[in-house]
Amino acid sequence: MKYLFTLLVAFTTLTLTAQADCVTGKIVDTNGDELIGVTIRVKGTNVGTVTDFDGSFKLCGLPLDKKTELIISYTGYASQRISAEAGKALGKIALNEDAACLEEVVVIGYGSVHKRSLSRRRSRATHSAPRAKRAGRRAPGKMKQLSAKTGPRYKNREAYNKIKPNAFTKTSKENISTISTDVDRAAYANVRRFLNAGSLPPADAVRSEELINYFNYADPNPETKDDVALRTEFMTCPWNPQNQLLRVSAKTMPIATADIPASNLVFLLDVSGSMGSADKLPLVKQSLTMLTKSLRQEDKVSIVVYAGAAGLVLPPTSDPAAIISALDQLNAGGSTAGGAGINLAYKIAAENFIEGGNNRIVLATDGDFNVGTSSQSALVTLIEEKRKTGIYLTVLGFGSGNYQEGTMQELADKGNGNHGYIDSPAEARKVLVEEFGGTLFTVAKDVKLQLEFNKKAIESYRLIGYENRLLNTEDFDDDTKDAAEMGAGHTVTVLYELVPARGFGQAENMAELRLRYKPNTGGASRKVTVPVAARYQPKSETSNDLRWSAAVAEFAMLLRNSKHKEEANWAHCLEMAKNAQGPDENGYRAEMIELVETARDISNKVRSKR
Repeated sequence: MKYLFTLLVAFTTLTLTAQADCVTGKIVDTNGDELIGVTIRVKGTNVGTVTDFDGSFKLCGLPLDKKTELIISYTGYASQRISAEAGKALGKIALNEDAACLEEVVVIGYGSVHKRSLSRRRSRATHSAPRAKRAGRRAPGKMKQLSAKTGPRYKNREAYNKIKPNAFTKTSKENISTISTDVDRAAYANVRRFLNAGSLPPADAVRSEELINYFNYADPNPETKDDVALRTEFMTCPWNPQNQLLRVSAKTMPIATADIPASNLVFLLDVSGSMGSADKLPLVKQSLTMLTKSLRQEDKVSIVVYAGAAGLVLPPTSDPAAIISALDQLNAGGSTAGGAGINLAYKIAAENFIEGGNNRIVLATDGDFNVGTSSQSALVTLIEEKRKTGIYLTVLGFGSGNYQEGTMQELADKGNGNHGYIDSPAEARKVLVEEFGGTLFTVAKDVKLQLEFNKKAIESYRLIGYENRLLNTEDFDDDTKDAAEMGAGHTVTVLYELVPARGFGQAENMAELRLRYKPNTGGASRKVTVPVAARYQPKSETSNDLRWSAAVAEFAMLLRNSKHKEEANWAHCLEMAKNAQGPDENGYRAEMIELVETARDISNKVRSKR
């Protein structure tokens, strides 16, 4: 008992000592509403923190023997200075809106950040529905998502390019389908953000192929690092038993991080005023810090930022401490000169180009370009010109309220790159650390897939998703036609819903599959051709990969309320997903099952109110 008492005293003493240099408080606006992502900093130092999801903060590292001045700042609000004493609680601190002055970050030279006043009107905005409680248990290892209700309340300006769903095509009129095999996965994380906030996503935010390709599949590896392996599977269509479902997959060889050529990375970061909330610039910093810690000595990073102007804040370096320090010092404020930032980033990447290396720009933004070259068409034209340099582009979307998904999709597509959406630290780790090779190292360029259906076997077909990746038949053999890129170890899954022709015999081939791509190592394009046999299998013998991809496709159709959903419903989708979950080491499939349940509950509530 005496020993236990001694331990208790020691633990209490350690706890009190650990808390003695800290100060706590809560930041609200004049209406008493919590403010998330507010910066609290000790004057004259780099010691600071930000408020969490209920506006609370805890700042440690204060001197014990004297009072300290804290600087509280938040985009759209007047900065406030208060006196604090270690070990004391400050209670609620109210910030006043500042409609006249916002800070604009202007960067000049190497690492010098200057600020000037920018007069503009601050707009208030509506919010999405309250965050819904997630059904079921949390997926293993899953981290807390950042709330969409964060930061300054800008008017909701989110924009999505219109998706015109693919219809059934009769093979008697056109029996060849040609696509660019896109491997973006941003839509899944964005859909998750909407569902976790308690609302169904807009139909045009649901890109079926991106939901399907979010998950890893057990497809076989190719024979060599320069090959792309093909696989086809076939079963009765789950939501329309009269039809068939064909899964086509293409996979590149996984590469160990140690075997990836040296990287020349330029972090191009949006630090404009719209990036001030906790789910934007603070999450950008956290995400790129994770990436930095996973890099090797031979890899180098430069940092370019843009707001009302663009500048280089960190020249190329392999020093992780210098990179992380530069990230820590960034603050948000001002308008968004995206075109200027893109030009400067490509200039820095070209000046430090590594022959045979991994040369890439990593753009982190909410996509709200509003100064200089800002229209989607003008930015796309700029990127199309820049891709001739051999520098790849990864576009990472952050935040809510003015997320410009359409612009970022187009930039990634035209910039020989890929597009991701980061809604949490867990997603950042998945995209930038766990899947580094697939996200940030291209092994196959201008990847095109073509299916020529046997008219005697297939009456009509419908490509599921890939609406913005359709190519003309003649584009397949045209090596000057830009197409998708595939990273190391990536699998691309493509689904077709098929209407069998009368008298269709299983002894016949239903189609011929062709794949064309250029190895990243150079040289002419390669073409692979394989027959697609109609080897029908009962449901019990089909692979988890085929059934899981079908469940995700059904999920997307229900979210979009597709006219092709036929017998699809939430119960059927859930049953199919649970039965096809299979090995799920990281819990990603378990998480989707929870999202299906959440979407079902939201959908039922919406329907009951009509």
